[in-house]
Amino acid sequence: MTPEIIYEDADAVVIIKPAGLITHSDGRTEEPSVADWALERYPNIRDVGEPWTSPQGEVILRPGIVHRLDRGTSGVMILAKTNEAYAFLKQQFGDRSTEKHYRALVYGHPAQDSGTIEAEIVRIRSVPPRWGVAHEGESRTHRAAVTEWQVLSRGTDPATGEKAAYLDAQPKTGRTHQIRVHLKHLGHPVVCDPLYAKGRPCLFGFDRPALHAFSLSITLPSGERRTFEAPVPADFKNALAALPEAA
Repeated sequence: MTPEIIYEDADAVVIIKPAGLITHSDGRTEEPSVADWALERYPNIRDVGEPWTSPQGEVILRPGIVHRLDRGTSGVMILAKTNEAYAFLKQQFGDRSTEKHYRALVYGHPAQDSGTIEAEIVRIRSVPPRWGVAHEGESRTHRAAVTEWQVLSRGTDPATGEKAAYLDAQPKTGRTHQIRVHLKHLGHPVVCDPLYAKGRPCLFGFDRPALHAFSLSITLPSGERRTFEAPVPADFKNALAALPEAA
């Protein structure tokens, strides 16, 4: 699994991450990652970004990694080539001036065509990492999170007869597993999500969570505002063929 470069300049590189490739090591397994790929291609970025200390105490380099996508999520990512670019890009994720759109296939048909989910997120299990919506009165640290969503199409999985919908999800914050947790909270978890839809059949032939980072709008260190898009991959295309008028 190799990322595809869709944009590059002296400060940054924008890639399409394939599903199944981790962003950086989690300290538990040894496997290829986006960080490894970036370091091999751009050796000078070794000290760009912030290292991470795993629960096992291992210090893990994250060269160029400005933000992350879950292992099973495909789509667009931006990496920094210099520490100045890293700080500039990272700030935009922190102050929410980026605009991110995801595509998701979910179980069932939402009652509304669009909506906003505002629900704080809290870690509820350590191994494997799992998150959930915080309940009032809980003593654990809550992390505010907001996701806007819109139905693009509704249909039925031909093999099981289960209803499903194709959504655009726009996270306004960047919490761990945010879209996956919020859509479960909505009552329509992501198709084939092993954590938040455990035990449910994987519709449309998916073998990973049906979540794709479709576009990212961000200001580059040059000052230019750009929108980068990652076309949906083959598993999404196959699923959408069964849904009417999918965008």
